[in-house]
Amino acid sequence: MKNNKPITNHSFEPADSLNTSEDTIFIANEAHYEQVIERIKTVKKTLWIGTADIKDLYVKYELKTKPLLKLLSDLIKRGVEIRLIHAKEPGPNFRQDFDKYPALIEGIERVLCPRVHFKIIIFDLKTAYIGSANLTGAGLGMKGENTRNFEAGILSSNKELVNRAIEQFDNVWMGVHCKNCKRKQYCIDPIL
Repeated sequence: MKNNKPITNHSFEPADSLNTSEDTIFIANEAHYEQVIERIKTVKKTLWIGTADIKDLYVKYELKTKPLLKLLSDLIKRGVEIRLIHAKEPGPNFRQDFDKYPALIEGIERVLCPRVHFKIIIFDLKTAYIGSANLTGAGLGMKGENTRNFEAGILSSNKELVNRAIEQFDNVWMGVHCKNCKRKQYCIDPIL
């Protein structure tokens, strides 16, 4: 029989976001959309996205619901450099939408690594999201309160934390782990 008694005696209301310091906030569930996806719209120079899973994700953009890929395409047209690391090929809906935005074909830098399980988004090399949410509708997107995943993460502009996220992302991007990788047989698009 499951014990439903709380482990602690804390008397606080659950929140979807919580300021933990001046430069770091905890975010959960649907707060991911407001804190992470909305922040993508404000990027000026660089956007690095690392995710295990990537699906056709829709966002509120230009007063309508549109694929996140439309937003990324517009960022590229504004000169934003976008890097994307993901673990597996996205599904057919994502690929169909991808092909609708020619700027993505030449403008997005992409690496496929089947060992990637981190979820890191780095905004202008100054702020980082580190958490559980994949780049999917149920993770970061517009899915409703009763259909989305339970997610947790932090959003931080703490220099040391951001630099460590950059370093982990960049190590995978540059193929630092490829030489000694024991999963090369699953790597359909080797970095090195």
